[in-house]
Amino acid sequence: MNWSRRQFLATSSALLTAAVGRVELFAQQPATAPPGQQPAQPPPTFTPLRRNIGIFTGAGGTIGWLISPGGVAVVDTGMPPNASVCLAGINERSSTRPIDCVFNTHHHGDHTGGNGVFRASARKIVAYVRVPELQKAAAKPGTEASQVYADTTFTDRWQAKLGDETIHAVYVGPAHTGGDSVVFFEGANIVHVGDLVFNRRQPVTDRPGGCSLAGWIRALERVANGHDAETRYIFGHAKPGFDVTGTKADLLYQRDFLSAVLDSVRAQIKAGKSRDEIVKASVELKGFADHGPVVERVLTAAYEELTTG
Repeated sequence: MNWSRRQFLATSSALLTAAVGRVELFAQQPATAPPGQQPAQPPPTFTPLRRNIGIFTGAGGTIGWLISPGGVAVVDTGMPPNASVCLAGINERSSTRPIDCVFNTHHHGDHTGGNGVFRASARKIVAYVRVPELQKAAAKPGTEASQVYADTTFTDRWQAKLGDETIHAVYVGPAHTGGDSVVFFEGANIVHVGDLVFNRRQPVTDRPGGCSLAGWIRALERVANGHDAETRYIFGHAKPGFDVTGTKADLLYQRDFLSAVLDSVRAQIKAGKSRDEIVKASVELKGFADHGPVVERVLTAAYEELTTG
């Protein structure tokens, strides 16, 4: 079932009107919006990559998919409105075949918010063992009962064979959160890294959810070193004008940005600057002009990690 880019884009166009206008997001916000206006959201779009693997983009985290005669899988579920558009498109392309497995790369609502949409169509929802508890802890008061959690969990690694594709989900340690994993499609040589990469944009640093910048750096190196030069990576988010897919170089660029943040904050602490002086400074790191000045949440995470562990 190999769909061409033209076929996917043509059949996707009928679904675009199903997108709901205003979507509350945890981590995906366009760079700028006129004062008093909601940021414009990108239209939901299906894009094939290779060997029956592709992405679905719109508001929220990037959704990855496998649609083949041997099986159907989804990586991350976005937010409910776009999840409904995505599920309709997957059903159209897979002749409503049941989804064998849905993966959550981590617990944030822009990656798990669509779990309820996919639940009835999926045989299982898979995640690292701590993701359900982190998702529950992060839920807004009064919404806990409406959350849909992974029902199949793993501690280090989970594997499935779907037709001619082998899928590995691997926990990479505390990084963007305390429960990040990556999903590797072995035959296609594609890795969905979730929010380990915010391509050229300011990352979300979820300290209450277990974020570790040092761990994040190690995770990026581990993933980059564990795959070859031909591996294609799917990112959770990208700055407008940049892609949500890329190469090993993009992983290492993200690593270097996080390293530069830690180095900058460490130097300021050593120079005797106060917390407020550090986290409220408008610092633009040399070599990372695409990011613009480092935002307060990132500087705060670095400061707290360096001073309290």
